[in-house]
Amino acid sequence: MKVVIIGSGIAGLTLGRLMLQRNIDVVFCERTIGRNALGHAFLMHTDGLNILKEMQSNTNVEIPGLSVDSFTLKRPDGTDVKRMQLNSWRCIKRTSLIGFLYALIPAEKIKEGRAFSHFIYEDEKIVAAAFLNGDIEYGDIFVGADGGNSKVRELTHGKVKYTPVEVKEVVGVARNPELAKVYKHKFIKFQKKQVGLSFGMIPTAEDEFVWFMQYDPAIRDVPDASPEELSEFCFSITSDFPPVVHELLKSNDFNTTYPWNTRDFDILPSFHRKNVVLIGDAAHVALPFTSAGTTNAILDAKVVMHHLDQTTNYEEAFQKYYEERAEAISNHITLGRDLKKLFLNPPQDDDNIPVPLIAIETNNETFRKNKPLQIQYFTDPICSNCWMIQPILRKIALEYDEFLNIEHRMGGLLPSWDNFDRGGITQPSEAAKHWEEVCAFNEMPIDADIWSEDPLSSSYPPSIAFKAAQIQSTEKAVLFLRRIKEMVFLEKKNIIKWEFLEDSAFDVGLDSARLLKDIGGKAKVLFTKDLELAKKLNVTVFPTLFFANKNGGQHTMEGQKTYEEFEQVIHTLLPDVEKVKINNDPKFLFSKYNRMTDFEFSFLCNISREEANETLVQLYNKGLLDKYESPQGIMWISNFKGVKG
Repeated sequence: MKVVIIGSGIAGLTLGRLMLQRNIDVVFCERTIGRNALGHAFLMHTDGLNILKEMQSNTNVEIPGLSVDSFTLKRPDGTDVKRMQLNSWRCIKRTSLIGFLYALIPAEKIKEGRAFSHFIYEDEKIVAAAFLNGDIEYGDIFVGADGGNSKVRELTHGKVKYTPVEVKEVVGVARNPELAKVYKHKFIKFQKKQVGLSFGMIPTAEDEFVWFMQYDPAIRDVPDASPEELSEFCFSITSDFPPVVHELLKSNDFNTTYPWNTRDFDILPSFHRKNVVLIGDAAHVALPFTSAGTTNAILDAKVVMHHLDQTTNYEEAFQKYYEERAEAISNHITLGRDLKKLFLNPPQDDDNIPVPLIAIETNNETFRKNKPLQIQYFTDPICSNCWMIQPILRKIALEYDEFLNIEHRMGGLLPSWDNFDRGGITQPSEAAKHWEEVCAFNEMPIDADIWSEDPLSSSYPPSIAFKAAQIQSTEKAVLFLRRIKEMVFLEKKNIIKWEFLEDSAFDVGLDSARLLKDIGGKAKVLFTKDLELAKKLNVTVFPTLFFANKNGGQHTMEGQKTYEEFEQVIHTLLPDVEKVKINNDPKFLFSKYNRMTDFEFSFLCNISREEANETLVQLYNKGLLDKYESPQGIMWISNFKGVKG
């Protein structure tokens, strides 16, 4: 089988490399002579990066680019709107990625100076591609990878109707070592509140940035501008943006910068005609707000190759490629259009401003609510018994996740020390003694010195912060609660203080800027509702868990209980349930829980503390784990590559 790929951009080169790895005969036909320098840079997530790693296998060619670890959205006056951690994103210059792909492909396979003209048919079947320079290339399969203005697509599917240009972009690459020291690995974006105008900057290397300016041309435009006119336009339209924007623009070479008209077209009814298949921008174009174009091109190539591997019938493979990719592509097109509307008509509520790069999280609320066993868990960030049952809850979650939903609620353990008396505890020193007693009879470490060094005046502020986290994400809120508990029980950090709440939010992927806003507003209302419910249900002990199945069966569990008691309740309410056997591979466990004590690891693996410690130390010595050592015990922290959470 011989494959003729028309276009040697990212989509075409990726598919060709995957085919060459399978010893398929491939020829690349590129209209330009020399590598196309158009396009500046883009962000790529794990889906695309994993395919690059697959193509890189058994070579010395390195994947280019620089990791991007955080995103901050600001107003031009410097006010933070959003701030959050990013996982597994990389900014790559287009020329660098093209160079990476070229290095993986034999030079003789790429035929330059071939601008596509038409197909040659025999008996109604395409047998060759003809080019304007007179060349003809025969083949069995033809791939249209010739970009958004695809001539191949026009011949196979007819002309598409592009949407009108309502947003434009100016994109450039600027070298500025001083700024790079400050903003390394950080994606910063400034966005106007009243009109469609934003400026973003992302590092591509140790001393270099790609920058982009998105704007509504109805505000002001600069069509067919010279470099000098384009420079003046960029400086003037961002006149009230902060100095860092102008400093970066001063570093830019406007001879290589150009305005870009953003547009898209509806999803095609298919991505192939007989033995011709379209991939990348030739098959679909979405507006740039989703930052998914390059990753989609790479995914197209991977999916086409996967289905060609599965069958000798190429038309069947191409149809399966469409079936697998069409829904995701259609969603990206729709999302891009929705984001364009929001950009042109900015929402005045900052909560409704979308975050670029972040895939829309699946709303699992309905799924969680439909699980057969619902559990309301009343807890508090400084409850020592709630800290002690962490290993049990983690094990139960791994074994019975399919069947149960735990809904965390705050109980309000410590309003303040004024007239406080709970179980004989009336002051911080007595809280310290209680923690020491709890620790003596359990295996989870606690450092009670916080009550003498920097005692908390109330548990309400971190409880409200947890409710603020729940507004953003149920899953991340649980991670947030765990992290602030680690801070208070092991690290002796006063989690009333914003600096620690902010760090915890950022660590687990929450938007810390929004968290701060919600702490002062919506979260207080939600916390009050939790307190009212706790009072209504007569919750006086922490932890308290209310179990309920779909048939009306109920059970209440108060105080610290054993793993066996938890299991007994689950099996009483769900008699036919079978638990999942836990995968004891450390990499798997640390992908689920990226911080674990010795005891938690031994408990989940069902091995002795000595065996657990030996394994953990070995992983630490290999650089796969980091650790936080407290006088009472060690918190092991995942360093496994690609591990999240």
